Amino acid sequence: MPYSRGRTRWKRFALVMVPGLAATAALGIAMAQGALAASFLISGRTFQLSADRMAVHGLSIYSMVDRTREGDLVPVSVFGAEHVRIDGLCQSVVVPIPVLGPYTLRLTGAQDKGRAEAKDIFIDSTSLAADQADLTDIGIGVAAGSLTDGPVNPGDRKSHFFDPNGVAQQAEKVVLIDPHFEAVAITAATFTVPDLDVKVRQGRHECF
Repeated sequence: MPYSRGRTRWKRFALVMVPGLAATAALGIAMAQGALAASFLISGRTFQLSADRMAVHGLSIYSMVDRTREGDLVPVSVFGAEHVRIDGLCQSVVVPIPVLGPYTLRLTGAQDKGRAEAKDIFIDSTSLAADQADLTDIGIGVAAGSLTDGPVNPGDRKSHFFDPNGVAQQAEKVVLIDPHFEAVAITAATFTVPDLDVKVRQGRHECF
């Protein structure tokens, strides 16, 4: 289905957007020309981001390629939102430490004291799953350069890996129940987190 408008309810929602063969060929050409543009270099290590509930206004989803300091290329799906409210925020990353073993850096917020809020947020992820997604006024198969309901990261627009004719998705409103992201980067214009708690603990204490 190339395009759809209206309200969609999915009991189980899963998405991984990876560039196809044409994008892979372009990737090699851009690297040879030294033309890869990015807002910053990622660490290359994935981390987990989850929530009890996310209410999004102005959603965009499109594919991109991020780059590490070593020059490795990481295909990602960019989940963009003009505004999002988050209940039960959790972010975790496991770091292996020689001799001591794995340690987990875990950030939580918006558990009991209100909602976290972010504006112009972009989550670069390798996978996204949620128990349920309720979407209003959804468009599937929109050209990435023609997104109107959701934002595009300004740094991505400068990249040779941003294809304005690439397949993208958008929605006026989205509610995700129990979303789970495997992410490599998050950027936001503003991010307010009540009841913030950051801990480092020995062992694996991931969000999901």
